[in-house]
Amino acid sequence: MSEVVAVTRLSTQEFAGAVHALSPKVAVFDCDGTLWSGDAGSGFMNWTIETGLVSREATDWIDARYRRYLRGEVSEVAICGEMVQMYQRLREEEMRRAAKTFFASRIERNIFPEMRALVEELRGGDVEIWAVSSTNNWVIEEGMQRFGIPAERVLAARVAVKDGVVTDTLLDVPTDEGKVAALRRVGVTAPDAVFGNSVHDAAMLGIARRAFPVNPTPGLVERSAREGWAVYYPGSVEPK
Repeated sequence: MSEVVAVTRLSTQEFAGAVHALSPKVAVFDCDGTLWSGDAGSGFMNWTIETGLVSREATDWIDARYRRYLRGEVSEVAICGEMVQMYQRLREEEMRRAAKTFFASRIERNIFPEMRALVEELRGGDVEIWAVSSTNNWVIEEGMQRFGIPAERVLAARVAVKDGVVTDTLLDVPTDEGKVAALRRVGVTAPDAVFGNSVHDAAMLGIARRAFPVNPTPGLVERSAREGWAVYYPGSVEPK
């Protein structure tokens, strides 16, 4: 019989009240699973393969690597980087067009209205908001337009672009401790509120004045119970 993990669950009213009670100056949000349901990173990878944006060679390579990742043979940070490197030799304008179409058709409907409302309220209060994600910057920057968060406040997996062409030179892959490092590089070392949904956000949640696990994975539920973090489930994903 599995052990029952005791963790406090916040209602939408309690969640919003707890955030506003902090009077935050700086707030940090993970994206996939936190601002919307689902994984836009793997979703975009599969979509670009289905639509023929990437070559057969690149498709075969990333497919093999992703299968190894699922078996635990490739690390989280490695696969997140490779899921951006797979687009090398394509033009960045192609990537931005693809991200725009993908987000509008596959992800936008999955945005949690409670989280969109919260971000809007925080923006109205002049809170400095950052989005941190291991998904590629093209998709995340496109998605953040729905939240009014500018590209310069997005820290996401990215590669260098030379003469408008995507390269395989990794610039950043913010996951696990890498999310803390990415924030540190832009001068954010002690945010007031951090929102995340998985164990790959735990390090980032740990530097917050208050951590807010949102739609937490089982691993993050366990971590939240140990840390005393209250969790929140938007209505569309609330366990029955």
